[in-house]
Amino acid sequence: MQTLEKNTQQDTALTIAGRSFTSRLMTGTGKYRNFDEMRGALTASGSQIVTVAVRRVQTSAPGHEGLAEALDWSHYWLLPNTAGCKTAEEAVRVARLGRELAKVLGQEDNNFVKLEVIPDAKYLLPDPIGTLEAAEQLVKEGFAVLPYINADPLLARRLEEAGCVTVMPLGSPIGSGQGLNNAANIRIIIEQATVPVVVDAGIGVPSEAAQAMELGADALLINTAIAQAQDPAAMGRAMGLACEAGRLAYLAGRIPVKTYASASSPLSGTVTP
Repeated sequence: MQTLEKNTQQDTALTIAGRSFTSRLMTGTGKYRNFDEMRGALTASGSQIVTVAVRRVQTSAPGHEGLAEALDWSHYWLLPNTAGCKTAEEAVRVARLGRELAKVLGQEDNNFVKLEVIPDAKYLLPDPIGTLEAAEQLVKEGFAVLPYINADPLLARRLEEAGCVTVMPLGSPIGSGQGLNNAANIRIIIEQATVPVVVDAGIGVPSEAAQAMELGADALLINTAIAQAQDPAAMGRAMGLACEAGRLAYLAGRIPVKTYASASSPLSGTVTP
């Protein structure tokens, strides 16, 4: 127990755009069967950053009526997202609405935006060119931009150079539950980035969440795997614990992978027959 406490104390808070968070798990608000399940899952997960699709709130899409009022926004930090935007221009307009939504909810100093530019309706893969264009404009307007991207190390670097406060590579397509199909590229992004790396999309089970954190990711964003679980609150807690376990394992430092076995007990002093 003493060793666990010592290692845990060595960690630092997740800091994005100068704002610190104790939880490294971000959660979404889509796909829940009802608001009670959503609230229970968010509480169980320990998440502090909650993302909301601005266009769905603005248009009162089915399942989102009253979403802004369903949570206590003095407890959660709103991360407005530009889901549903197909072009850079659309995303910039929706981001501006998201900043106004944050003000309405009492977060006057909230300039965060999760940037999504997704013209592809089948695979929901982000447009790298449109994302970069929108990010450059939003940074000029004072937004703290958290861009959702393919696991492309070069694009991640360009977005960081443009002033984005995180990069958010996908593990696999949104809602697919395929896990970390892009682990090698995510590892490169983590190695090169000087801003937090948030693995977003594709995580289906806690073991995959822990794996992403063990790679050195700074945080995770998980929605579908929690919201569509048979018991969202239980899955929310499981994902929160997996995030903590993976982070602690990363800080602890894993043993090297070896080709051959290595005895765990010393050979010296053994009893001979």
